[in-house]
Amino acid sequence: MKILVSTFHPHMEQSVVNKYFAEKLKDQPDITFRDMYKKYPDEIIDVEKEQRLCEEHDRLVFQFPLYWYSSPPLLKKWFDHVLLYDWAYGTNGTALRGKDFMVAITTGGPAEVYQAGGSNHYSISELLKPFQATSNFIGTNYRPPFVFYNTNAAREKQLAQGAEQYKQHIFKTDF
Repeated sequence: MKILVSTFHPHMEQSVVNKYFAEKLKDQPDITFRDMYKKYPDEIIDVEKEQRLCEEHDRLVFQFPLYWYSSPPLLKKWFDHVLLYDWAYGTNGTALRGKDFMVAITTGGPAEVYQAGGSNHYSISELLKPFQATSNFIGTNYRPPFVFYNTNAAREKQLAQGAEQYKQHIFKTDF
């Protein structure tokens, strides 16, 4: 299985967790790893290249920090510019049908704040519904997200465990 991991972190150099995960994944066989803010610092997306990469891979993983209960702006722009009518959806838009779609997110807060009754009032599943809806709309198989909570408190042991769990999750085939 060929996996495309596109990370969307506007300040990757300052991120402890996302940077650590990137370092552990980018040399894995069968993974194409891309730092999208580094690739597109001007936010001008090469649509044809992005579409070609999506077509060449079986699983599309979007890695990002939960950013105001959503994604960083470049990921939204990427969806708007790359997932085009008659390519990703519409009458002839079948380019991604049957591929796997997965999000991998990090949160500053612990898991208990992302549930009914928690200080954020909503579960991660609820907050990720727009991504699931996007996946459904373009005909991909929405796979369970990978979530690494409490990045603000993560230490070396949690980072190493999280990176290993992340790697196992994105290679998982029996959802």
